[in-house]
Amino acid sequence: MPLDWDEFRFVKAVSDCAGLTAAAARLGINHSTAFRRLSALEATLGTRLFDRLRTGYVPTACGRAMIEAATRIEDDITRFERVAAGRGDTPSGELRVTAPAGFASNLLMPMLASFGARYPDIRIALILSEDALNLSRRDADVAIRVTRDPSETLVGRRLAAVAWAVYGLATRDYGDLAVEDWVSPGPSVAGGSFTPFVAARAPADRIRLRINTVTGLDAAILAGLGVGPLPCFTADADPALRRLSGPHPELGADLWVLTHPDLRHAARVRVFMEHVAEAILPLRPRFAGG
Repeated sequence: MPLDWDEFRFVKAVSDCAGLTAAAARLGINHSTAFRRLSALEATLGTRLFDRLRTGYVPTACGRAMIEAATRIEDDITRFERVAAGRGDTPSGELRVTAPAGFASNLLMPMLASFGARYPDIRIALILSEDALNLSRRDADVAIRVTRDPSETLVGRRLAAVAWAVYGLATRDYGDLAVEDWVSPGPSVAGGSFTPFVAARAPADRIRLRINTVTGLDAAILAGLGVGPLPCFTADADPALRRLSGPHPELGADLWVLTHPDLRHAARVRVFMEHVAEAILPLRPRFAGG
């Protein structure tokens, strides 16, 4: 009996989730349905697709072959979707945009408002995330990212240099920062570049707080938890904060707007990237810490 794509997708989900319960939740079915479906598929094929171990479902040789085929099918479908999405000549439809959460209020919302007024037929789906979403799998169509090394699989343009400095409360006087309490991004942020920076300026027992995102650093400093690094673009605009150092090159990165090559000529992608570049141009001195 010929198999359809849903069976391949089902087996791949069981493998990805290492079991039926999580796979059923991902696919929107209940556990008993998933169990019957796998049993029926194995009966049709005349072989087991998974060994049921205490640690989870482990694919057999036949299961691995089916999962490899499912991966190829999924990649082909995603590639076709990108090509199809890139053929539109009219700036319309849904556009998925991902950006760091810290950009939401100070940068993105005014930009999206002016873009919406200019292109009312485009609907924005905004995904705020510190993680670099996979544009090849169309997790997003356009990414606004702060990075020193954008992926070679993407295309786009560099918008601005992003400078960082150390900030504290505007109402306080500061002397030796090594005796102050500090807040810092955690080692998972920006490839861990903040960890040695803060460690070189403050003993471990003076680091009061580590955060796994950039979002929240300014609130921690404003709450009096300590001094710490912040992007100049947002921190210089807050009268309650005071810059305590010049921009530090070792913390700097670049702001990029990126997309997949298959989508670069799609009308809605092209006009959005052009709009973002136009909006950032007059803000470059602020991003650079000027």
